[in-house]
Amino acid sequence: MEIIRTDCLVIGSGLAGAAYALHAEQAGLSVHMLSLGGPADANSEWAQGGIIYDVDPASGTLRQDIMEASDGTANPAAVEQLVTAGPSAVRDFLVDKLHVDFDRDKNGELEFAREGGHSARRIIHAKDLTGHAILSTVARRVEAAAGITKHSGATAIDLLTLSHNTESAADRYAPLTCFGAFVLPAGSPEPVAIVAKKTILATGGLGQIFQYSTNFPGTVGHGVAMAYRVGARLIDLEYVQFHPTVFYGKHAPRFLITEAIRGEGAVLVNADGKPFMNQVHPNGSLAPRDIVSRAIHQELATSGEPCVYLDLGSLDSHFVQERFPSIYRRCLEHGVNIATDPIPVVPAAHYSCGGVYADLEGRTNIRHLNAIGETACTGLHGANRLASTSLLECLTSAMFTARADAKDIAAKDFRLPDPRPWESPRTEADLTLVAQDLNLVQQTMWNYAGIVRSPRRLTRARRILLEAREEIQSFYRDCQITRELVELRNAVQTALLVVHAASLNPRSRGAHYVVDE
Repeated sequence: MEIIRTDCLVIGSGLAGAAYALHAEQAGLSVHMLSLGGPADANSEWAQGGIIYDVDPASGTLRQDIMEASDGTANPAAVEQLVTAGPSAVRDFLVDKLHVDFDRDKNGELEFAREGGHSARRIIHAKDLTGHAILSTVARRVEAAAGITKHSGATAIDLLTLSHNTESAADRYAPLTCFGAFVLPAGSPEPVAIVAKKTILATGGLGQIFQYSTNFPGTVGHGVAMAYRVGARLIDLEYVQFHPTVFYGKHAPRFLITEAIRGEGAVLVNADGKPFMNQVHPNGSLAPRDIVSRAIHQELATSGEPCVYLDLGSLDSHFVQERFPSIYRRCLEHGVNIATDPIPVVPAAHYSCGGVYADLEGRTNIRHLNAIGETACTGLHGANRLASTSLLECLTSAMFTARADAKDIAAKDFRLPDPRPWESPRTEADLTLVAQDLNLVQQTMWNYAGIVRSPRRLTRARRILLEAREEIQSFYRDCQITRELVELRNAVQTALLVVHAASLNPRSRGAHYVVDE
């Protein structure tokens, strides 16, 4: 088995992973970064609305908005770090250093927008392709960095720990310590071991464990499942945020309709064209996402209609096409002209507010294992995430974690043994069965652990998923490892963890809403 050695192994190449890699490389560290696909194959690529650039953090309004969106549950220390460090992270890294092409007004000043849950216009954007504008710029810098080795199409299989993956009996009694991961390279049936002083989980969220999601394919909580298997602390996994406005069409894919459209004045209406959000929340269609998603869910349950609509009638048609060109183009491909017609929308799984517990410098309870971005949970989002905080969290968590790791690597000794070789059977998995099992997981989560939950539904989900996990584990033991098999194994494990967390929390808060049935 091939063994590769490095200072830092970054699992994931979205904004959090790519930004970490750049900061670590600039600190003189060698970095290996895994990517399931190309630079654009990450949730960060699909972020539409924008990124917070609060030019007046002393006012305290952003702190209040984050805390209110979280239903009072966000970690004050994490909120303070984001609010304090966020402006310089955007200005120094994205604007001044990378020159990301954000929209500007006729005077050349950055243009600010507003989204749901925000009390002010503090979000900068690049049309409705902000994630693409940022990630593509960062990815170009990563490609040009001499100290960063990219492994495109590579799949992390399992984390390496001293207690699980070495021949030394004494290591079983050492504190839980990570020293890299088993990795399946693109196009190869044989795993390799990448041994690292620091391993960074930046695998994104878990939205694809649900039948309908805004997430990139394969986003099934890889980091959460791998961390769980080695004993990492997980937190707040019941708080899965559903985005309220995702395009609905009978024969069309589900894709995100940014909250910024409502920020510019669009209103949610039912099939009869009547607004319904003003009866639910003082902010109407700009209420926090969990409230809007549940209101839509209730409207659909009451009316029997398949979707509600975003009414853009108050917006100038030329402005709509100029401000939201990507959404305009995609909707038009499916027969909806958003310059003149309302947009049919439904909720879909969007963002995991919980994840692998990490402190404000990315450290988990496993030595030398870090988690950043959506994979991590510092408590910043509490029970529900405020719009456009995610890209900013990617930047700040990457920056603070890379700085801390550079200090650790300079000051500490690391035990980095050769891991025991990976042993894989030669039987090939039936990919049709793998796909059917993944579909079972997704349908189960959507039907029984989605926007509205109940003890009875969660019990049914747990029973179905436990049986599925047993079958999948036998698959895993008896078949040659493949990317599809890793994805399925992690999906069912993550789904069970979400259901378990939801079952332990009887209190409705934020994105976790429980009813008695």
